[in-house]
Amino acid sequence: MATHLIIISNREPLAWVLENQRMAFPARRTTGLPEKGDEILLYTTRGCFRNPGRDRGRIMGLATATSEVAALPTPVSFGERDFTSGCTLQVHGLAPRHEGVILADLVPQLQVFPDPKTWSVRMRRASLRLPAPDADLLCRELQPMLKTRRSVLGQYAV
Repeated sequence: MATHLIIISNREPLAWVLENQRMAFPARRTTGLPEKGDEILLYTTRGCFRNPGRDRGRIMGLATATSEVAALPTPVSFGERDFTSGCTLQVHGLAPRHEGVILADLVPQLQVFPDPKTWSVRMRRASLRLPAPDADLLCRELQPMLKTRRSVLGQYAV
């Protein structure tokens, strides 16, 4: 089992992911994606809620991929972007909106970012596979913040 940081940069796709417990990926993203049974940490970028001056990039959810990534029968579109493959998720918990683990604060401790000065470059993808020690640290930090999906889902509705 691997752990992936799934990077979501817009509130509409985030709401869709959380409501449907599904993840969709753009056509050009075909490698490094989660497999069935992999752990998923959901990360929202600073711009996800359209206020990057106020918001911070946060790990705000924990899930498991419950299917393999496969072509979607009908692509999902958000704005001008089409997402042509995806998988199902089981969301185990969510932090309330605008709460969660601030990733930038932990970058110096994470192996996945060998150069903390340029860490954000590695975040320009849909999924980032995490080394086991990084996954352990991030899950440990996130766990006390998690609430049930149902109890905070409305906070993420668009």
